[in-house]
Amino acid sequence: MEDKLRCVIVDDEPLARELIKSYIERTPDLSLVGSYESAAEAVKTVIDGDVDLVFLDINMPMLNGVEFAQLVPSRTRIIFITAYEQYALQGFKVNALDYLLKPVNYAEFMKAVSKAIEWKKMRTVLESSSYSRQDMITVKADYRLVQMKLGSIQYIEVQKDRVIFNRSDGDPVSSLMSMRELEEYLPEKDFMRIHRSYIVNLNQIEVVERGRVVFGKTYIPVSDAKKDEFMSRLRQI
Repeated sequence: MEDKLRCVIVDDEPLARELIKSYIERTPDLSLVGSYESAAEAVKTVIDGDVDLVFLDINMPMLNGVEFAQLVPSRTRIIFITAYEQYALQGFKVNALDYLLKPVNYAEFMKAVSKAIEWKKMRTVLESSSYSRQDMITVKADYRLVQMKLGSIQYIEVQKDRVIFNRSDGDPVSSLMSMRELEEYLPEKDFMRIHRSYIVNLNQIEVVERGRVVFGKTYIPVSDAKKDEFMSRLRQI
């Protein structure tokens, strides 16, 4: 990998921080930018700095990991570290790349890091693609690069750490990225996030029934917070 992933550790447990630090130092693709005992201390570095990856504890005083994750820029990915498995679902709701249970072993650490490496490669593809802001988008799907016509995408759904592109002219395509990041690359006039888990192509919509968008046998909910804006934008098409 040409460029190392720039990492930050945020954990209020000194031993946990030291363990993750030792893992980062023995991993050639990673570079440690900073290590912090609270989210408040890490805010400036993560928001203002060029940080690729945050190893973030969830259960911390004052500003917890889930709250802090909502402040993290979309260009930065998060791997949650927690002693409590029930927090994993909260992690995926804020587009975490993965989560690790304490005590973290190096094998599990590397599994999560491999996802971050794949994400970095995919982001590079998106940023370098001349099509990504025109009529095509190129995404990394496992070991393939897939070019899709933006107009053929019906809807995009999030499933844990992946997004699924559902198309009218081909099979679904699964890619390792976040919805928040994807929104930066899709033309705003054509696409809208109508729910935490769904983005729809407004030009592909033919049926709206009982507050849901209908694509064949698939019913996509429109969140209450988005209903007025959604109906307004449909009328403009």
